Amino acid sequence: MALFPQEALNDGVRKREVFGWAMYDFANSGYTTVVLTAVFNTYFVGVAAGGADWATFAWTLVIAASSLIVMVTMPGLGAHADLHACKKRLLAWTTAACVLATLALAGVGRGDLWLAAAAMIVSNVAYSYGETLSAAFLPELARPDALGRVSGWGWSFGYCGGMLSLGLSLAYVLWAQGQGQTATQFVPVTMVITAAVYGLASLATFVLLRERATPRAVPRAGAPGGGLRAALGQLADTARHARQLRDFSWLLACGVCYQAGIAVVVALAAVYAEQVLGFRQAQTMMLIFLVNIAAALGAFAFGYGQDRLGHKPALAVTLAGWVLMTVLAWLATGPGLFWVAAVVAGLCMGSSQSAGRAMVGVFAPETQRAEFYGLWTFATRLAAIAGPLTYGLVTWLTGGDHRLAILSTALFFVLGLVLLAPLDVARGRAAAAALR
Repeated sequence: MALFPQEALNDGVRKREVFGWAMYDFANSGYTTVVLTAVFNTYFVGVAAGGADWATFAWTLVIAASSLIVMVTMPGLGAHADLHACKKRLLAWTTAACVLATLALAGVGRGDLWLAAAAMIVSNVAYSYGETLSAAFLPELARPDALGRVSGWGWSFGYCGGMLSLGLSLAYVLWAQGQGQTATQFVPVTMVITAAVYGLASLATFVLLRERATPRAVPRAGAPGGGLRAALGQLADTARHARQLRDFSWLLACGVCYQAGIAVVVALAAVYAEQVLGFRQAQTMMLIFLVNIAAALGAFAFGYGQDRLGHKPALAVTLAGWVLMTVLAWLATGPGLFWVAAVVAGLCMGSSQSAGRAMVGVFAPETQRAEFYGLWTFATRLAAIAGPLTYGLVTWLTGGDHRLAILSTALFFVLGLVLLAPLDVARGRAAAAALR
């Protein structure tokens, strides 16, 4: 059986176009891997914020602020993209914004807290917009019974891009440390590397990916009922059908919970490794490199399993794995067990992220895909506020007890399992078909 069968794709979709779409996952994964997870988070805490007692909380506030902006704006932006069939054009603008803001992070030095915060907010908002707009192409490319596989292709390839950015950055850091350089000298270069990979790799997306949607009959921008008003009207119409869309609503609630836990791992795993286990910058980067390898394998293999096992049972398995991961991290007193926890986190991260994206595709009406992915982003950005802020508050209120903070993260995954239980995939698919 072919690993990448043509039969998994919709009529008229060629494999090279799916490659172009997957290249966006490849391009933007370096941002999450290097900026959010492995390098800039600890640099923000230790250098930009000077290692103050409130530094970790300040980092979580920055992440929360950017997530709040995305929460408020992305559903409307998604509805606008559907109405005007402009996902690809908007994707180009958001990509450019994230690349430029990531380059701005290279200018952050000791004590440059406000520059660091501003550039992080802009880059993270633009990254989130791009991730959502790219995901909205998935149902256009994959057949309904192959959404898990094709989503897994993108996520697994994406982690390869994360490993490229991280690998290049790690090689430079090791060389720089051998030359006696400090973090204020080598971390800015890693931001330039990350921005360059993002910008160059995303070019394949804009060359190969087609915009298949067609504009819907709406008044022109500036006319009564046009532009923003039309997009908000579409959102209001979706809200009026909330009772029909109860399974999508359950998915959103489940996503808020389990994505909150994932947000903690993405934003604070490196901080935990350094603060609790004494990892150095190079060790932390190698740890995240291992996580990306595990995540790539997990996303690719899990995509096939998801289509066979079913979306709901497959997601439940990964959430149970996340609970195990947080317990292992809490128990770890040395590097050994924490490395095991990191592998478990990688396997669960790739699979759970891919599963969520595929399930949204199942529940999204054909003419409202960007809007529904925008609503999913609303849930994930709310999670990105709740998760890291909870972690930051626990460390602040307990005098820096990171162990208790990581253990409390398990509650998010447990709640996700509870909220997943009422969801009925077949009923949700039928509701989406009824709205088309």
